Amino acid sequence: MSLFLYLIHFLLGLHATTNGAPPRSSEGKVPTCYLPQQNDTLYKMSSINADFAFNLYRKFTVETQDQNIFFSPVSISAALAMLSFGAGSSTQTQILEVLGFNLTDTSMAEIQQGFQHLICSLNFPKKGLELQIRNALFIGKKLKPLPKFLDSVKTLYETDVFSTDFSNVSAAQQAINSQVEKRTKGKIVDLIQDLKLNAIMVLVNYIHFKAQWANPFHPSKTEDSSNFLVDKTIIVKVPMMHQVEQYHYLVDMELNCTVLQMDYNKNSLALFVLPNKGQMEWVEASMSSKTLKKWNRLLQKGWVNIFVPKFSISATHDLRIMLLKMGIEDAFADNADFSGLTDDNGLKLSYGRRSNPGRTGCGRG
Repeated sequence: MSLFLYLIHFLLGLHATTNGAPPRSSEGKVPTCYLPQQNDTLYKMSSINADFAFNLYRKFTVETQDQNIFFSPVSISAALAMLSFGAGSSTQTQILEVLGFNLTDTSMAEIQQGFQHLICSLNFPKKGLELQIRNALFIGKKLKPLPKFLDSVKTLYETDVFSTDFSNVSAAQQAINSQVEKRTKGKIVDLIQDLKLNAIMVLVNYIHFKAQWANPFHPSKTEDSSNFLVDKTIIVKVPMMHQVEQYHYLVDMELNCTVLQMDYNKNSLALFVLPNKGQMEWVEASMSSKTLKKWNRLLQKGWVNIFVPKFSISATHDLRIMLLKMGIEDAFADNADFSGLTDDNGLKLSYGRRSNPGRTGCGRG
């Protein structure tokens, strides 16, 4: 049997924390997943997740040279952490090590609690900001998952579980796509177009993010046709937004780049790293959680003259290649151990897909 992993991601950049009295949504309800206290594990997870993101990004730069790279690392790390809960022996160890965790230092319970808090924080309703990260598990009728695994993924990862008849591949594919389209309010259509014949379970992760800038771009300042340099030789005409506003920024002389922080209007932000000419590879190799912490400490507010092109971007890649090169090998092999997911033998991860449709009217390319 084969476990198929499909991942779909939208661009995401934010920081969200929860403490004190339980916050309430616009409807006045307290989220059931609310965790009232921060602890050392939760703080440590932010650094671990950031380092995983940059390690994965560097793999993408090798596999997709001279192409745009667009992905949501928190979606991938959350999906893999959920899989690790159903894995055992070296299969589990490899997944956790690639994510940056060591069970000697951090227990499985702490890891799962950390991801629960992360997902809960991201999904917490915020007026004026659309953000949703969800998991959906489509389980074949022949597979008998363990109740403990199902209860955990529902509670910790806010996962919707659906019984699916994979004997009819076309109907199963349509059912999965229909559920994803429904839960993303029509924003993700026809997610899966090549469902495999021997699929027995499909894990879908999707994230949607939409927000307004704290300092919106005024339409009257947008030039309809401006030059944008795609590479050393190709120039295209694009709508170019423009403003002069105060932002936090810094010039990093050590890494030869400029860092610009652009805030959204609800406790979220985008961080843009602009390497000096010829310094892209040097900056990419230097990115880490320590680098982010350094920038956060040194950012200063000042007037910035900004030109931002309107753009859309999409990409599809085989995530399996990246995960294998990062060290997740047993999960794809015949000796894969998913004994925490089911008592059935022969279950293995056979396919990983990263599909990223994205669009912005006020971002940069």
